[in-house]
Amino acid sequence: MNFKSDNVTGAAPEIVAALIEANGAGPMSSYGDDPITARVQAKISDLFGTDCAVFPVATGTAANSLALAALTPPWGAVYCHADSHINTDECGAPEMYTAGAKLVTLQGENGKISAGTLSDALANAHIGFVHAVQPKALSLTQATEAGTVYSPAEVGALAEAAKRHGMRVHMDGARFANAVASLGCHPADVTWRAGVDVLSFGATKNGAMAAEAVVFFDKELAAEFGYRRKRAAHLFSKMRFLSAQLDAYVTDGLWLRLATHANAMARQLAEGLGTIPGVELQSPVEANEVFIALPEEVIAGLEAKEFGFYRWEGNVIRLVTAWCTKVEDVQALLSAARELAH
Repeated sequence: MNFKSDNVTGAAPEIVAALIEANGAGPMSSYGDDPITARVQAKISDLFGTDCAVFPVATGTAANSLALAALTPPWGAVYCHADSHINTDECGAPEMYTAGAKLVTLQGENGKISAGTLSDALANAHIGFVHAVQPKALSLTQATEAGTVYSPAEVGALAEAAKRHGMRVHMDGARFANAVASLGCHPADVTWRAGVDVLSFGATKNGAMAAEAVVFFDKELAAEFGYRRKRAAHLFSKMRFLSAQLDAYVTDGLWLRLATHANAMARQLAEGLGTIPGVELQSPVEANEVFIALPEEVIAGLEAKEFGFYRWEGNVIRLVTAWCTKVEDVQALLSAARELAH
């Protein structure tokens, strides 16, 4: 009954089976020159309906930081939400891999930046002034750190504002599957069709063992990325084992099925907890995260009963559901919370 993160789970059976199959297939060419990696390239291009350049890496931090390095020179600025993972949880990796680019943080309700906020910030960015970092990239988190999602229209408006100032657009998609499952749209509609240039396509939080992909929709931006990945120690010699996970992930809609279940479990939690007096949701539950204020006696009681979750601020806790969250675990938490509230 651990709701601390979608990182606490194991790997989905389909992905474990793909790893076993890859392991038993005999020798294969190394460093990504193998048929499984080639298949992933084709499948992800087909998934997004456009010819992409796809680079498997092992972590979301690597995906985000290397993608931003491809978009941003050392004197550049990356605009992002103040609560974004690249700003709060990556130990300066984006700054390191860009050789010093500055993260410029913006505020916004429910973890989202508005096009108006971005436009206002860029209007005062001192563009062309040699003493100031220059706007070069916008990074959007999808789904956001508040468990909300950007609609295709919102992404499009933000990308338009960024590109009016010559910027490129990156999307941190650690929970991209949860966002697409929530929106019910084609993955292209919220990425390249809306103006996104490069996506960090997450799989680890949604059933993979350790696999992400940097997906370039503008292949010209990927011209030097292979060197960046190698220099950053993410060109795996046995790349087929990263690729096998991604191959299974995007086959027969597995990625969306897993995310749809996680989202449904989050909605059950939010709806059930919402019936308890004194409980207040902090943001809409649109993906697989629930941020909710509970009475202190309920929080302490749940902790004593060994339910796993994070305290966020004050009496706000975060609950995260995953591809394998059990309905009975959700019901157990709800029953315990109701009992503790009386």
